[in-house]
Amino acid sequence: MAYKVILAETDIHRVLDRIAHQILEKTQGAGDVVLLGIATRGVPLAQRLAERILAFEQQPTPVGTLDITLYRDDLNRHSTRAVGHTELPTGGIDGRRVILVDDVLFSGRTVRAALDALSDLGRPAAVQLAVLVDRGHRQLPIRADYVGKNIPTALAEQVRVLLKETDGTDEVRLTEGTPA
Repeated sequence: MAYKVILAETDIHRVLDRIAHQILEKTQGAGDVVLLGIATRGVPLAQRLAERILAFEQQPTPVGTLDITLYRDDLNRHSTRAVGHTELPTGGIDGRRVILVDDVLFSGRTVRAALDALSDLGRPAAVQLAVLVDRGHRQLPIRADYVGKNIPTALAEQVRVLLKETDGTDEVRLTEGTPA
């Protein structure tokens, strides 16, 4: 299938640096921040953001993983999925600023599921959203606080994020086809 590269490896690094700087600016140093990566590709993105924040601020940022499988509203439309792993950092999320991290923001339904899952895990002081790509076409009133790149797309196009940790390469591709 033919595709167009929207972000190459160096672009992804630059975008993550920018998001890390924005997080530091908006949170006055990220002292109360917890990064929760939404499985699957949000997890390595959250880890990378924590590494960049550490490099800029010399302060570790707790990172966790959030599996939203059981909170999705499309479970009956898709084949059975294996339930993933949710892991909160030491100290939990109560009273902290939680930044949910995901690869692509599309309809908003994944983020809604993440918010539902989060409410079962604790009570954060605030919840924000960081995404590598915002492709538009929202079905729910959800907006990211930190966006790597806005990519206007047609509904018939698909944005595919590839990361070294999961796919062996860093790249964001735009292809024709049914959105995931």
